[in-house]
Amino acid sequence: MKTNDFIKYLTQEFVTYVDQPKEERKRYRSVERGRKRNYSRTLFGWIPFALMMMLKRKKGKRLSEK
Repeated sequence: MKTNDFIKYLTQEFVTYVDQPKEERKRYRSVERGRKRNYSRTLFGWIPFALMMMLKRKKGKRLSEK
């Protein structure tokens, strides 16, 4: 993506955000805050999360071989 395209995208996103009514923006923020978060990733970072994914993948391969 070229710099000009990126600036154009940012401008479009900013304009759509500003054009929304204030109540709708508040509603959107409250919904985003209420979404479930992955606390293991938040507290410990990506390395434990990656290890967990690797273990799940290995476990899935063992089950498919049987």
